Amino acid sequence: MPVVSVVIPAYNCALYIGETLASILAQEAAELEIIVINDGSTDETGAIARSFGEPVRVIDQPNSGVCAARNHGIREARGEFIALVDHDDYWLPNKLANQLAAFADNPQVDVVFTAFVWWRQESEGGRFPQPASFAAQAAPQGIDSDFSGWIYHQMLLDSWVLTSTALARSAVVRASGGFDETLPFSEDWDFWLRVARTSQFLKLREATTLYRQHPHQGSRVTRALDYRTRLLEQASRQWGLSSQDGRCVAPGVFRRQLAQYSASFGLGHLQGGPGASRLIAAKAFLKAWRIDPTYWKSLLYLAATPFYGKSR
Repeated sequence: MPVVSVVIPAYNCALYIGETLASILAQEAAELEIIVINDGSTDETGAIARSFGEPVRVIDQPNSGVCAARNHGIREARGEFIALVDHDDYWLPNKLANQLAAFADNPQVDVVFTAFVWWRQESEGGRFPQPASFAAQAAPQGIDSDFSGWIYHQMLLDSWVLTSTALARSAVVRASGGFDETLPFSEDWDFWLRVARTSQFLKLREATTLYRQHPHQGSRVTRALDYRTRLLEQASRQWGLSSQDGRCVAPGVFRRQLAQYSASFGLGHLQGGPGASRLIAAKAFLKAWRIDPTYWKSLLYLAATPFYGKSR
């Protein structure tokens, strides 16, 4: 049986999937199975993934979105641990070895995640820097105690876990219920928030993953709903502001962060692009002020809204 099941949701990523798979196959930590869920790709994604042979297994499905693809892979996984990797990210050497060692030394932990590198093109339309150039950042650097243990309260402020860096016990991933397939955005944050309610995390300071940045990422899309703010409002109502060990985020700090997220959503709409709306922006700024009346910038943004862009 494999020790680690690597699940990759893949959609029209022929440019990147080969590099991603090669970085995973270069890991020497344990027996692997690599499950590529080909989510209705119309390019050569499936063919490229199949060309690697074992231990890569490619499963085709109609296009259903990243959450459905991940959940499909989770159901297929046979390993003791599951790693969920985006189809365009890259693992630096010894990622899995370092994480499995951390699990061996910390049996109370259910998730080990790490720092990462923003992997940007050297120029617009240019190449990405060679992965070997990040070797110093990938060297072991110890445990980040601020984001280890019970970290639910930390997750209320930001989505600290980049999913491509995480390695989790399979039983915990399944017990969480998987990814919410109704969410088009903030689905990773929602997932790790739920896991953080019942499990302890450990963060390694070293950067093990290159987080590729390009114009087609879903996080760059202007959306009609502020999923991020809504997620955090729901979590605080359902579970409060404290982790299982009593550590908590101060209510004022949480409100300020929530207000800033709401204002940031509004600014995204002011900056234009498909789906942008001054009305949505104005409502977001007003909501930010209602969440935290001391966050006066939200009123400045609201006052400036009529002079920005075009109404849609």
